[in-house]
Amino acid sequence: MVKPKSFIDKVEIVAYGGDGGNGCVSFRREKYVPRGDPNGGNGGNGGDVVLTADKNLYTLLDFYYNPQLKAERGENGKGKMMTGEDGKGIASKVPVGTLVKDPETGLVLCDLVRDRQSYIAAKGGKGGRGNASFKTSTEQAPRYAVKGKQGECVRLLLELKLVADAGLVGFPNAGKSTLISAISSARPKIADYPFTTLVPNLGVVYVNNDKSFTVADIPGLIKGAHKNAGLGHDFLRHIERTRIILYVINLKPFENRKPSDEYKILYEELKCHKKELIEKPFLVILNKLDLLENRKEIDEFIKETGVKKKSVIAVSAKDGINLEKLVEQAADLIENKNI
Repeated sequence: MVKPKSFIDKVEIVAYGGDGGNGCVSFRREKYVPRGDPNGGNGGNGGDVVLTADKNLYTLLDFYYNPQLKAERGENGKGKMMTGEDGKGIASKVPVGTLVKDPETGLVLCDLVRDRQSYIAAKGGKGGRGNASFKTSTEQAPRYAVKGKQGECVRLLLELKLVADAGLVGFPNAGKSTLISAISSARPKIADYPFTTLVPNLGVVYVNNDKSFTVADIPGLIKGAHKNAGLGHDFLRHIERTRIILYVINLKPFENRKPSDEYKILYEELKCHKKELIEKPFLVILNKLDLLENRKEIDEFIKETGVKKKSVIAVSAKDGINLEKLVEQAADLIENKNI
């Protein structure tokens, strides 16, 4: 078995609701009462399988190892009008932002976007009726009962889309990991080679004592990502829930590209994946300011891309230059303030 990465954002599961307990056929047996009344109890209901969103979870890893969720069946009914106990349900926690889909059609059954929001994935079966419930004025001694109904068996696709206020997007080695570690408590792996970040990272950025926001570092995109090149579709969807986009552009990019080239490619990739992404409020972060000798590259970037100057900020994540200003501008943009 291949050991998975710790971050799992898509997994298929099977949920089994518990079967209902069977109804009981029984008659009252007492001395000197030769024909006792029917007293068979009803069966208990089967347990439900419930998915509940939890803001403290960030991966579907548990479901990778345990893809089958089985609730308990209801207890059978008993004599003396005793109803069987209901089966225990299963309450499985999933990260906030989990989509529950039909794996065959792709239909979204539920979107768990709020903490403690729940969805019944598989209902338990109803318990069967005992013979006591069938007694009527014309049928005083029914000798039959009903079996409990089977619980639902449902195959589901769980797909996680991170919920964050801001999403960092950029090419490999743009400095996103260094940036998120500098402005938040997140501690991603950092190294000088492409695709250091293979999983999204979430961090909380504190603006002041009363204000904070969450930021997601989306793994490096490349040209053709919307066609699933590189990490492609695996992580493009995580940008969809962010309120603002933070383009992280390397002022000294590899492969003889210009900073404006990187921005244009990223812009087109987001547009091709989902047009709504380019309509989100955004900032362009020109990173690695410490490597520049003058502002020529910054001025050229603004001229070649047409991005408004107020939406561009040059920083050095490594040396901490302009990070406080960046955090304040991002917070204002999230709150729909003019910057």
